[in-house]
Amino acid sequence: MKAAIQVLGIDLGGTAIKLGRFTPYGTCLQALTVPTPQPALPRAVLMTIVDAIADLDPKREACAIGIGMPGPTDARGRIARIAINLPDWIEIPLADWIEEKTGRPTILSNDANCAGLGEAWLGAGKAFQNFILLTLGTGVGGAIILNGELFIGHTGAAGELGLISLDANGAPCKSGNRGSLEQHTSIQAIRRRTGKEPDELCRLARSHDPAALEFWRSYGRDLGLGLTSLIYVLTPEAILIGGGISASAEFFLPSAIAEIEQRVMPTSREGLQIIPAQLGNCAGMIGAAKLALNSRYIENCPE
Repeated sequence: MKAAIQVLGIDLGGTAIKLGRFTPYGTCLQALTVPTPQPALPRAVLMTIVDAIADLDPKREACAIGIGMPGPTDARGRIARIAINLPDWIEIPLADWIEEKTGRPTILSNDANCAGLGEAWLGAGKAFQNFILLTLGTGVGGAIILNGELFIGHTGAAGELGLISLDANGAPCKSGNRGSLEQHTSIQAIRRRTGKEPDELCRLARSHDPAALEFWRSYGRDLGLGLTSLIYVLTPEAILIGGGISASAEFFLPSAIAEIEQRVMPTSREGLQIIPAQLGNCAGMIGAAKLALNSRYIENCPE
């Protein structure tokens, strides 16, 4: 790959938009975070991104743009199919819109998929050809890396790992499902179950509060149950745990692992590692840059 190439990686979130300008070697030359407009309507978000790109790359040194979206995209990376936590985001041709405004080729993917690409490139996934990333946060997202490649399925919507079912009669999900893994392990689920924030429960657990410790053990059992299904289907080398809730992993991973060991045959979990992700809140932005670097658009970048 041409060493002089630069790309932009953009992570669109409900409260903030993170942007970075990267080299092919993963060096972030400059980064910027701007608030997501409220309400986060498509055209308002478009103009915020365009203005931020102009601030981050005024000399137009980056030749391609990758964007991580909070929801599935089409297989070609052109259309934001739906973003269930953003208003009016249904079949939005965001890549075309960005290209019209910036004159630079643009590709989209799900934000968790971007986080998986980032971890595979520069994070905890570098050592593995086959792994799952699970992001535990406001929602629960996922990415699947198979044989070193991001798996998105024939329509681009594969890897919605947080939407697998755990309880047929559980809490309703905006996806239309009930009792999904997300409804047991997201920040919203924790608030519903305890009336507390995850960081408060983490602090309480560190002070040996019995109720907090028991909550995290229960949380780990639910997480392990969800991971059991994913392990049987994919038999990954590793499962990376990311997202804000992963800050409490020391309190819930032991019970999650115990659940997996009880439920999964040794032949399906041989050598399995369950480890924290490494890139934190930058994973989506880094992976969006890798998305751009992996795209066909790089072939037309100048030396």
